[in-house]
Amino acid sequence: MANVVVVGSQWGDEGKGKIVDWLSERADVVVRFQGGHNAGHTLVVDGKVYKLSLLPSGVVREGKLSVIGNGVVFDPHAFVAEVSKLKEQGVSVTPDRLKIAENTSLILSLHRELDGFREDAASNSGTKIGTTRRGIGPAYEDKVGRRAIRVMDLADLETLPLKVDRMLTHHNAVRRGLGHPEVEHSAIMTELTSVADEILPYMDRVWKILDDKRRAGERILFEGAQGTLLDIDHGTYPFVTSSNTVAGQAAPGSGVGPGAIGYVLGITKAYTTRVGEGPFPTEQDNEVGEFLGTRGREFGTVTGRKRRCGWFDAVLVRQAVAVNGINGIALTKLDVLDGLDEIKVCTGYTLDGELIDYLPASQGAQARVEPIYESLEGWKGTTAGARSWNDLPAQAVKYVRYIEELIGAPVALLSTSPERDDTILVTDPFQD
Repeated sequence: MANVVVVGSQWGDEGKGKIVDWLSERADVVVRFQGGHNAGHTLVVDGKVYKLSLLPSGVVREGKLSVIGNGVVFDPHAFVAEVSKLKEQGVSVTPDRLKIAENTSLILSLHRELDGFREDAASNSGTKIGTTRRGIGPAYEDKVGRRAIRVMDLADLETLPLKVDRMLTHHNAVRRGLGHPEVEHSAIMTELTSVADEILPYMDRVWKILDDKRRAGERILFEGAQGTLLDIDHGTYPFVTSSNTVAGQAAPGSGVGPGAIGYVLGITKAYTTRVGEGPFPTEQDNEVGEFLGTRGREFGTVTGRKRRCGWFDAVLVRQAVAVNGINGIALTKLDVLDGLDEIKVCTGYTLDGELIDYLPASQGAQARVEPIYESLEGWKGTTAGARSWNDLPAQAVKYVRYIEELIGAPVALLSTSPERDDTILVTDPFQD
């Protein structure tokens, strides 16, 4: 029996929410190990739609322990709002069902403001990244700069004022430089103390809980946010998020040893999308892109922003398979391709006239690569709602097999609609 890490193998929005929910029924514990409330996912359970940004997907299922690990940056106000919204939908998130690591760094209002200030300034200079303006990057900066306020600090009112002083020494200098007013110490203290009583009951030693669960043989599902190509090290830098999104981050981001990671499942869309700025070799800024966006309902769960759409890029996914150690993929949204006469797949690039089989690391080279396409015949039948290989048109099966061959990883699950039961299981990751 293996613990399972779920990661996105593209630029996020691959359909992780449905797959994680499907797997969480088989898991005992579901862990978020990086990112913040910038990474939205939609779950459809018994016909009810839940939209989560910060909470692990396990919270909508009774009898599952959900965990927010120390690798997450945690917005207490977003947390309170999300818990309240779930309560209105009949889901009670209590401290016995959810644990937050005591050493998790907080996102505060000044982080959100700084995020916005920078994006506004960058928009004027043409260097915009396209963040969600939710304070994720500035919060991670404070964590690495050793000036973050952490969940445990809410319980220590003697030392908290000094930690706020240290943080404001940095932030007020930055704000002055950007032409914005300073933040008062009292305002931050009020912001923190106003939410402390709602957060502290969930605080715990997550590393110890997970170690105990693992030793007891319970199944742990590590839920990644965003996608491999948004990883701070392995993504399309600087158009990336501010954390490591790859599978290896599951260990330090939750407090387990690397040996606790078993099966790595890469969630992979049957075509490619991305939100915001940055390179996108197979982008289709034409009727094909419009078709994929409309049929696939490609709008961000968190921001509502329209996603850019393009053909499947096997080069990117093959690279993601390598850097994550992906054992198998969950291929999603195959049904979006139903009815197309021709489907293209990127099998390689040319860079300055040279054939390459990888995405270069430099920003300039990423902008210059040209995709090489292989054209496949589409299918007239439907894949929507298919629950076995026999339900799929022959050309759809051929497409799936071709993708497996190109990326060097097998399909473990195949998703054919947003409904959780419309899933073809090939390999159970927990039994691998």
